[in-house]
Amino acid sequence: MRLILFAAVAALHITLIMVVVFHTKSNAKPEEPSAGVMKLVDVQEELPPPPPPEKTPVMPQSNTQESIAETMLETEEPPPPVTAPVQAAAVPEVIEYLPQNKISHLPELPEAQIIRSTVYPPIAQRANVEGIVFLELFIDRQGNVRQVNVLKEDPPGYGFGEAAANAFKGIKGKPADANGVPVAVRYRRPVRFTLK
Repeated sequence: MRLILFAAVAALHITLIMVVVFHTKSNAKPEEPSAGVMKLVDVQEELPPPPPPEKTPVMPQSNTQESIAETMLETEEPPPPVTAPVQAAAVPEVIEYLPQNKISHLPELPEAQIIRSTVYPPIAQRANVEGIVFLELFIDRQGNVRQVNVLKEDPPGYGFGEAAANAFKGIKGKPADANGVPVAVRYRRPVRFTLK
């Protein structure tokens, strides 16, 4: 009985191996034929040559006085007057503003004119709000306020900064000086808004 069982298992294994071998051979791709020797051909050799470019006749030009004189026309109108060349626009003057700590005397601005020019912001007045603004004024050597920057306004959003900056526009006063010489200065100044 063992012998029959052994023979049956061996036959089963052989059958299984045969099925696997034949199945893989049928799924294998057929071999591609090997590439033969190819002949490279230059396409330029087979095309006919392009036609030669057409030649355009060149007219000889002479720069003699007679050839130029033939094209001139006489008119009775006088030639336009020759104007002087336009001068380049002037380069704006670059002003060096000294910081406030490098001057001997602060600039003197007309306080009465600044107070008259100051308009209390209507929104702050209706809300019954007071405020303070810190400005940076750029004052040149002649005492003119050239630029006004709002550094801080408290409380913000009520228009105090804009109102204070507008009060200083166009103001002229006595310039700052350093050792007796008028100088341009960056000057910080607080402006307080109070209700009466």
